[in-house]
Amino acid sequence: MKRSCAAALAATLFAAWLTAAPAAAETLDEILDRHFAAVGGRDKIAAVETARLTGRQQFGPQEAPFTITWKRPSKLRLEFTLQGMTGIQAFDGEQAWMVMPFLGKTDPEAVTGDDFKDMEQQADLIEGSLFNWREKGHTVELVGKEAVEGTEAWKLKLTRKSGDVSYVWLDAEAMLQIKAEGKRKRGDQEMEFESTMGDYKEVGGLMFPHSIEQRPKGAPQGMTITVEKVELGVAIDDEIFRMPAPKPAAAAGGAR
Repeated sequence: MKRSCAAALAATLFAAWLTAAPAAAETLDEILDRHFAAVGGRDKIAAVETARLTGRQQFGPQEAPFTITWKRPSKLRLEFTLQGMTGIQAFDGEQAWMVMPFLGKTDPEAVTGDDFKDMEQQADLIEGSLFNWREKGHTVELVGKEAVEGTEAWKLKLTRKSGDVSYVWLDAEAMLQIKAEGKRKRGDQEMEFESTMGDYKEVGGLMFPHSIEQRPKGAPQGMTITVEKVELGVAIDDEIFRMPAPKPAAAAGGAR
């Protein structure tokens, strides 16, 4: 009988220990697996060859319609219209360039330095830096859990191959990205920024944020990006990503 009582007590204590013991901590790979599954699956992400996003950017009272065109592996072109003029930023996988008529520059100019690095990072549009991060030469660390405006989220530290460090938050329930923070360098100055993502919608089996707000860290407001349409698998000519030759200068005085 003593043995039976002891066995029953041991079983009770063991059950209590199981109830009180914390669940095994999730690893970084498990969290990223859940994240990419929530987005639509690694295979579907990797299968996207081209994409076109259209929408509008709003900063203060000004609004600028935009079109982003992307082609694998890392070609990107952004066009936006402001004050009746159209600006272009593009990256063909090797060279970055832009046309900025608002600054009186109507000919394409090569982009270098920190601006080049930004455009190279932006060209990882569909996959994002977390996708196949090891193969891309990045480092990702699991920081832990914390609340983002009342939403429990996983916080990840991303160190890109370039050395730039940023932080990413994934909604712990939906497993979609809801926030990012990092730094951008302009000359000798370094500026901290933060982005929030929301209004996720399914397109072609993948989840895309349709509302993004970007601002300097701590600022009350910044730029709001509203995505109105996402198209996948569209026909895109490589030529649109290449920097055009400068227009020949008009002959002075005309022909004689």
